[in-house]
Amino acid sequence: MIDLLKLSDPILLKSARQIYLTYRELRSDTAEKPTGVAIHRLTCRGRLLFSKKPILLPLEEFIPIAEIESDESNFY
Repeated sequence: MIDLLKLSDPILLKSARQIYLTYRELRSDTAEKPTGVAIHRLTCRGRLLFSKKPILLPLEEFIPIAEIESDESNFY
């Protein structure tokens, strides 16, 4: 049986983690937690999203914060 929950591309996930970790380092004082990262599939440039219903641009993929944090220990 095919798992319907598709995991993100490892390169995109790594880029999304780096964006999120930079945010945490620079904004450790804020209580607002992003819902995820919108990341461009070709350039790996991304932006944090705080909306529950994100709007993505063409060629962007949404990586939920749960996926970014789930295996964070392997990132370092």
